Amino acid sequence: MERTVTILAPLTPHNSTCGYCSPPGKRSETKSSCHAAECIPLRMSCEGYQKMIDRGWRRSGTYCYKPDLKKSCCPQYTIRLDANKFKPSKSQRKLLNRWNRFVLRGDTNEEAFDEATSIPKKGSPHKGKKTETAFSLTQEIHASEHDFCTCKSPKHRFEVTLEPSSFTDEKFDLYQSYQRNIHCEEDKMPSSFKRFLVETPLQRETIPYPSPPPSHLPQEYGSYHQLYRLDGELIAMGVIDVLPNCVSSVYFMYEKKWEKHSLGKLSALREASLAKEMYDTGLTDMGFLYMGFYIHSCPKMRYKGDYAPSYLADPEEYTWCPFEQCRPALEGHRYVSFAHPEHNLEGPPDVPEDDSIQEQELPASVLSEAHIIQTGRRGGAVAVPVITSPQWRRSQERLAISALLNGLGPELAAEVLLFMAYEL
Repeated sequence: MERTVTILAPLTPHNSTCGYCSPPGKRSETKSSCHAAECIPLRMSCEGYQKMIDRGWRRSGTYCYKPDLKKSCCPQYTIRLDANKFKPSKSQRKLLNRWNRFVLRGDTNEEAFDEATSIPKKGSPHKGKKTETAFSLTQEIHASEHDFCTCKSPKHRFEVTLEPSSFTDEKFDLYQSYQRNIHCEEDKMPSSFKRFLVETPLQRETIPYPSPPPSHLPQEYGSYHQLYRLDGELIAMGVIDVLPNCVSSVYFMYEKKWEKHSLGKLSALREASLAKEMYDTGLTDMGFLYMGFYIHSCPKMRYKGDYAPSYLADPEEYTWCPFEQCRPALEGHRYVSFAHPEHNLEGPPDVPEDDSIQEQELPASVLSEAHIIQTGRRGGAVAVPVITSPQWRRSQERLAISALLNGLGPELAAEVLLFMAYEL
């Protein structure tokens, strides 16, 4: 199979008001969110993006950015869940069982028995006590779905489908409702929805299953919408990327009237199950759910640590540290390097008043291995080493290039191509 080449257009990184601790619409002089690198991917392989998120990158539509954790008031650490070892907690099992009871029986009684337990068999020496039985996340995730349901007359018809990201009026209406009723924001334009949650730079690539997979699993790596329908109504939608090593959660939205069922938490269980099911087909490199960023200073984001076993990426070594080992350091410091605790920081971030970004030094080996596309006036293009390019001689463009290459690291910097408009 032909390898997809990743082409990135560097952007000059910038500082902005923090969206996690500053009131909406108000700028804080002391609280800021900083980016170490930014780019617009013109073309991106799924393997290339996998390597980027393992180094702390994140995409929003066709825009990719890497936060500068040292300079941000609310550092954003990449978090991933080991889906193959994931054992849902009692509260997570109860959420799933409650939803299944509602779909199958219309039962919303929270005091109903927990289906993760069972009454002991006759003759048990522990008569009257509940004993834990094996809980299969995959089995319970699909228990109430129409295509899997064994119940003869379910109360509701619940369907979950996975399709490549695309725009429809139905999806946009759900997005409008979610923004209006959950985030109390004004109506958005269709272009905003498309730019944020539909458009993607990821190139679709066939997934190399060792044998034909079940029909509900994706056939290609790429960006997807996971649609939740109840009795024909679209009640929720998850935006996810399916990559070589993980399912990456991008966004989730739902109709407010279903808020009591905690659909956001249920979506995390479903996405973890998707990664596990793909692994079980023989994709041994698959098996993680990337839940975006963990932000310890933002209480609303701490729920991601409730899914175990989870790991945080070290912002300096890009190794994975068990979440429970990370928590004590996060409690006492604003910035934490799990691999180098001597680098931990307290107090507010040191951000220049003029929001200026300093150029970062790069080894000559990186500059010689990294290439940038140059176009000719008569057509055609050629890739030349960054260090010999006209763009590198311009201070503002050199700033954007150096930030991007530092953010990518030596290995990935040598694999991608950069593009900044310039005619030879």
